[in-house]
Amino acid sequence: MKHDKAMRTGQIIGVVIPDSRLAREAAQLIRDTESELLFNHSTRVFLWGAMLGKQKRVDFDPELLYVAAMFHDIGLTQAYQKSELRFEVDGANAARDFLRSHQVSEADVAKVWAAVALHTTPGIPEHMGGEIALVQAGAGLDVAGRDFEALTAEQRALVVTAYPRGGDFAANMIDAFYEGMKHRPATTFGTFNDDFLAHKDPSFQRTNLCTVILNSKWG
Repeated sequence: MKHDKAMRTGQIIGVVIPDSRLAREAAQLIRDTESELLFNHSTRVFLWGAMLGKQKRVDFDPELLYVAAMFHDIGLTQAYQKSELRFEVDGANAARDFLRSHQVSEADVAKVWAAVALHTTPGIPEHMGGEIALVQAGAGLDVAGRDFEALTAEQRALVVTAYPRGGDFAANMIDAFYEGMKHRPATTFGTFNDDFLAHKDPSFQRTNLCTVILNSKWG
């Protein structure tokens, strides 16, 4: 019965989650590592990205897109509480190591690495390969509602029913970003990630690039 419901859902939204060994093992790793909030979010990022990709006729490999979506926020988890890298780079490196352990080609590894590393850098991914563009598109839709009306109310409802957002998703997601980056505030410079720190911590001081330039050793 559950399988039949998943099939019907897949037919309506036009996308099914890959069922290869690679995809199943990626999902299990992320389920064991992330909170339900982040796991469901990551799954929706794949579904939104794939749906938008099909709608816009963007070429992409569903399996690579799925792995990238699964790993894109792993850098926010407790496993990286001592990291001083950008959380996106932690996720990209984790995805790279996972794919290499499954003997995936270096060309495909590079696609997934870039998709994860660039998913919080608007203005660039959309001009790159399908997997890279669609992880960013899926994340933007799920977190900020970008392209919300590109999908039907029925499509959105089916995805959210299968992978719920939970109560007060917005506040919980902001908390997840903050908890994942508060120990490495310098990594948010030059991104919109400093918004999460400023929102949660009134004492947080943003780095101002103009100040950096004016006070550089060049004088």
